[in-house]
Amino acid sequence: MTGARVADIDVNPAEALLEVKNLRTSFGPVHAVDNVSFNVRRGEAVALVGESGCGKSVTAMSIMRLIAPPGKITAGQVHFKGQDLASLSEREMRKVRGNDIAMVFQEPMTSLNPVFKIGAQVAEAIRIHRKVSKKEAWKQAGDMLELVSIPDPVKRLQDYPHQLSGGMRQRVMIAIALSCDPELLIADEPTTALDVTIQAQIMELLASLQRKLGLAVLLITHDLGVVAEFCERVIVMYTGRVVEDAPVEQLFANPSHPYTRGLLKSLPGAAIVAGDGTPVGRLPTISGMVPPITNLPQGCKFNPRCPDVMPICLGNEPALMPTAPGQSARCYLHGDEADPERLEQRA
Repeated sequence: MTGARVADIDVNPAEALLEVKNLRTSFGPVHAVDNVSFNVRRGEAVALVGESGCGKSVTAMSIMRLIAPPGKITAGQVHFKGQDLASLSEREMRKVRGNDIAMVFQEPMTSLNPVFKIGAQVAEAIRIHRKVSKKEAWKQAGDMLELVSIPDPVKRLQDYPHQLSGGMRQRVMIAIALSCDPELLIADEPTTALDVTIQAQIMELLASLQRKLGLAVLLITHDLGVVAEFCERVIVMYTGRVVEDAPVEQLFANPSHPYTRGLLKSLPGAAIVAGDGTPVGRLPTISGMVPPITNLPQGCKFNPRCPDVMPICLGNEPALMPTAPGQSARCYLHGDEADPERLEQRA
């Protein structure tokens, strides 16, 4: 036995807007996403976090069924409002994208067409899913730019993408994503290409829109500071797997997985500072490197870098195990084989 499985404490599927269950996305023999399960409730903001290459964006693209060959979903299920998205035809899935589930990408300049005006691009997104005239779609496009706090929105409809700043282009992408009133917004690193002050403005905008529209948001990020401010629940990924799932406050106060603890300790805000505020010494780091997805270690995939590694960690991979109400971790520290002294040290 390795302790109770997380399935025993799963959210009731009836409560979930999005339910991802045992998702596996493969590129040939390599599994970029492996056995990933989580839920997003209506109106909830959930963060998907981890280092670059851990499978966050592939998970999001799998939900949207936008994985390009040779990649494909090879196992698992994705249910939205109880409907299995994998069973839909491509035509049916196109109706879901934008209309029910929308996505904002991290680099708006590559998502916006440089030769079309902003108004035409927002209006096109509206007309794809709504039976309205060009005139009405253009009017609604202006309303959407106003919703995302773009100054002088009617005039901006006539601008081309290159005439807008990075922050304004990202607001346009959010306007396009929300133009058909989706219930779930997937935001893939929406602030990565922006400077710090603009990042804060974009996240404040998303938080405001979530409250105003009752949106559910799946935020993909590596910025734990953003997660602390914006999200209610955090899903931590490592080498294509979920290693921890917890409410935000619990995760920051008492992380259950050694990888999560390492991420939190490496935050600049966690550095020891002198009386005058200057940093003392170097920031702690997680030892070693993320293993290549083509050559993962046996057992727990974090074991080569883990300060708490035990012999059992080198055998079979652990399952997600409950560690507290609403919290789970893929770690033998919380299984029946765990050393009681180690648990006391972590308490």
